[in-house]
Amino acid sequence: MNEHSVSSETKQPSYNHSDVKILKKEPLYKGFFKCNKYTLQHKLFAGGWSAEIQREFFERGHAAALLPYDVKNDRVVLLEQFRLGAMETKQSPWLFELVAGIIEEGEMPEEVVKREALEEAGLTVNSCQFITNYLVSPGGTTEQIDLFIANVDSSLASGIHGLADEGEDIRVHVLPRETAYQWVIDGKINNAATIIALQWLELNKEKGLHL
Repeated sequence: MNEHSVSSETKQPSYNHSDVKILKKEPLYKGFFKCNKYTLQHKLFAGGWSAEIQREFFERGHAAALLPYDVKNDRVVLLEQFRLGAMETKQSPWLFELVAGIIEEGEMPEEVVKREALEEAGLTVNSCQFITNYLVSPGGTTEQIDLFIANVDSSLASGIHGLADEGEDIRVHVLPRETAYQWVIDGKINNAATIIALQWLELNKEKGLHL
């Protein structure tokens, strides 16, 4: 890269929330989840403002997810449950996932994963380490997920869990870490939160986890 290229890149503008105008927000649906229609404008890279843009957005709130990891035995705890959204895939719609739950108003993400670990896997989590926050699909939903990892005693994880009144039917699996990561490589695990958490563990397991 030549000096001119570097100089040009440093002069490129960076944008933030103040460079977007929300002109209108219209509710389209409000049930367990919400859908809103936005009319907006945003600044353009070439200068000036965009024409008015309309976008329909699925708004289900934000979530927190946890990878329970038995450091001593090098095992992970994953949950298996049916997901309607996976019906369009070629694989089974019963997915292998992390412990996870919606963050209710006033809750901290750490509180959510501790609660869900007990409800979904029978595990008591005393402390957890933050991995990352990511946008699920920012072209169509505002949802964000906070990812965590926690050291657990995997011998306490077993059985079928979930709240019947929420339609949950969850089977607990305890796997060697290497097996779980191989499932990522093979495509058997195909949901983003679980892939990201297991990849993070694979990259950081030798660096000393703060668990």
